Amino acid sequence: MFIWFVAGSLVAVPLVFDSPDLDVRFVLVAALLPVSEGLVGGPWILHTLAGSVFALTVVMLSTRGSRTQRQRWMGVPIGMFTHLVMDGTWGYTTLFWWPVAGVDTLGGSSLPEFDRFPGTLGLELLGLLACAWGWRRFGLSDPQRRRRLWAEGRLETIRGR
Repeated sequence: MFIWFVAGSLVAVPLVFDSPDLDVRFVLVAALLPVSEGLVGGPWILHTLAGSVFALTVVMLSTRGSRTQRQRWMGVPIGMFTHLVMDGTWGYTTLFWWPVAGVDTLGGSSLPEFDRFPGTLGLELLGLLACAWGWRRFGLSDPQRRRRLWAEGRLETIRGR
């Protein structure tokens, strides 16, 4: 399940935050990062609210005095929070609220992303539709806009669409 997270991070986040300095490349990588926990017998810390809050705290503390760096790196916790919402981790109470709900709940099970098969195929299809909509909404048929996305991580909404 990847397209669903790509759609959420590249389509929904820029529309919600509407910040020209938000680097959606950071959001995209962070939204996909928790899926990598499947390689280590996850879900682990990246599937918890504590993990996202920790990332937010690190970004806020390490970018004091540099607004530009803060806006760029803020994409990491935003992407992590986006992943938690889009994969429904909040429905796994002991995992989402770790360590408050218990410290022995990490690892050793399947990722929430893959627990809902074949429903995940429907989400992937919905993600494809969202990406197609986002392509038009952000005017990505224009090569200059695509270059700006890859080089600077910026998406600009075409007004009136």
